[in-house]
Amino acid sequence: MPFEIPENLHPDCAPVAWLLGTWRGNGHGDYPTIEAFQFGQECIFTHDGRPFFHYMSRSWIVDEQGEKVRDAAIETGFLRPKADGSLELLLTHHTGFVEIWYGAAEIGTPRLELSTDAVARTQTAKEYTGGHRMYGMVEGDLLWAYDMAAMGQPLQPHLWGRLVRQ
Repeated sequence: MPFEIPENLHPDCAPVAWLLGTWRGNGHGDYPTIEAFQFGQECIFTHDGRPFFHYMSRSWIVDEQGEKVRDAAIETGFLRPKADGSLELLLTHHTGFVEIWYGAAEIGTPRLELSTDAVARTQTAKEYTGGHRMYGMVEGDLLWAYDMAAMGQPLQPHLWGRLVRQ
């Protein structure tokens, strides 16, 4: 699908403008404390002229035929690019935790990488201590990977997916 840079794009957002839009696709999850699974996902990155993107993602567990079994994760937040190429990401999850991420976008390449700086949990949230995320455009699709440290486990691969711009 063709992509047009918005006229009101804030200059700080230019290095990550390739993220704008709605993306849908599939992913996989695995971790030592759970069974492997597959999921569908929709991610939306919007911009209103200010120096940030609003981000929202929802996912659903699918069976072997790709049919929805049940709703899964929801997260929302703000990606805040800075003039020097660094990034801040603020995320809130329906499961009871919030995160502050720092990272950078590769100049001239549709790729970014982020790591958690802080995680706060409610009393009922699972034990989660940190993460690492990578996003990149490959053959016009959005590929991403998320490594997680949780439930007494060290940082390791947890989720990955491929999304297509809608």
